[in-house]
Amino acid sequence: MNKIPLSLFFILFPAVLLAQDSTQKPFQVSAYVEGYYSYDFGRPADKTRPPFFYSFNRHNAPRINIAMVRGSYTRERFFVNAGLMAGTYSSANLARENGVLKNIYELNAGVKLAKGLWLQAGVMPSHIGFESAIGIEHWGLTRSMMADNSPYVETGVKLGLERGKWSAALLVLNGWQRIRIPAQGLPLSFGHQVQFKPSEKWLWNSSSFIGTDYVPEQRRMRYFHNLYAIWQLSGKWALQGAFDVGAEQLSKGSSNYNYWYTYTLGSRYSFSGKWSLGLRAEYFRDKGGVLVVSDTGLPFSSMGASVNMDRDLFGGLVFRMEARTLFSKDAIYLRNGVDVRSNHALTVSLAWKWR
Repeated sequence: MNKIPLSLFFILFPAVLLAQDSTQKPFQVSAYVEGYYSYDFGRPADKTRPPFFYSFNRHNAPRINIAMVRGSYTRERFFVNAGLMAGTYSSANLARENGVLKNIYELNAGVKLAKGLWLQAGVMPSHIGFESAIGIEHWGLTRSMMADNSPYVETGVKLGLERGKWSAALLVLNGWQRIRIPAQGLPLSFGHQVQFKPSEKWLWNSSSFIGTDYVPEQRRMRYFHNLYAIWQLSGKWALQGAFDVGAEQLSKGSSNYNYWYTYTLGSRYSFSGKWSLGLRAEYFRDKGGVLVVSDTGLPFSSMGASVNMDRDLFGGLVFRMEARTLFSKDAIYLRNGVDVRSNHALTVSLAWKWR
């Protein structure tokens, strides 16, 4: 069965060594640590927040969401990236990976084929969405339902092109957020990304996934599209919006599909000094349970809102605090073991980024 082995990274690596150019900056190291405390007013007995949270998902227990160290080696015609991570983020997002694979943030290499044309292979950050594992770079403390339920990481080959205000990429992937290939094999999946940046104030993005996350005997085709835009209104004020829609076959060969869709709207205002305010509204509907299954087993459909304040301290250290509420017309949440229609949480975080 067709698949992209992680060994492609090691095939590219010796190839790129042949393209060295000593005029560019070489090795760099960076690090990121994000500790948090979250109190979920649903008071889950097992201290795990609802199952669709993959970041900041522990209740009433101080934890490290992610601790990551990353190294990169760059020349004019090639680059190599490697990053290791630990924390509740990696444990939840890569739960189906074995052993040390849970700790891979990225492991990839790239070669310049022509001006603006690059080939990259290995484990890479996802091409979907504007939220990543590095929370300090995003407007909300916690990740949106949209981000938590789409890939953060992908393994495969990426062909990227940059031309002025446009950039584009085609991808061949090992399924939906996978590093390891199952023993039964996995059909190839595909994706695209197109970005348009007409000015410093605007960014438009279109990304897709076409393929499957099931072994051949159970293969259900999945079709997914992500669209987002970011608008920097001024030096202090910015807006962003995103919409996802997906469809997956009910069973192998079926002409019927389960559909889901989600949107996120966010804003950020930077005050004079070192304070900033973030606001978010969101909605996620997955009646077929393709990506999200509720605590109570009812079909998942939920709205939400959050507000957070950030304070830059010193030396890349940021203190963050957030209040978040989710609500539904159905009793899809639990509170003290009782079915309810809402979930509320307070989260504080101390994050530090070096380089």
